[in-house]
Amino acid sequence: MKYRELIVQAAAAKESAYAPYSNFRVGAALLAKSGRIYTGCNIENVSFSATNCAERTAIFKAVSEGEREFEAIVINGDNHDYLAPCGICRQVLAEFCDFDTFSVILANDEEDYRVMTLGELFPGPFRKEDLKPCEPA
Repeated sequence: MKYRELIVQAAAAKESAYAPYSNFRVGAALLAKSGRIYTGCNIENVSFSATNCAERTAIFKAVSEGEREFEAIVINGDNHDYLAPCGICRQVLAEFCDFDTFSVILANDEEDYRVMTLGELFPGPFRKEDLKPCEPA
């Protein structure tokens, strides 16, 4: 199975989650084009807006270590349905990942998962190309 190792690592990363308020743990495993896998878990804060999702933890860890190109991410959560990234995580993925080729794998376990591209998951993102210099009035 192509995504087996990523699914296993995402489930393992979930075990490190800090989720005392929601009791909802999430793990992610991000595959860089270099072949290296970066994991992340959700880290809650009593001020919920300061909480960081597993997907962002993984991508920030990778970017902080010099990675800039990615192939796929697996998300595994404490639920019995496919867990998709939140809007903020989708926007962060859009900063670094190709819309047509980057795979987002929503996994309950090694046998039960769904694969889609970032473009299928997140149509109409705000992208670098949308930034245009303002003209003086």
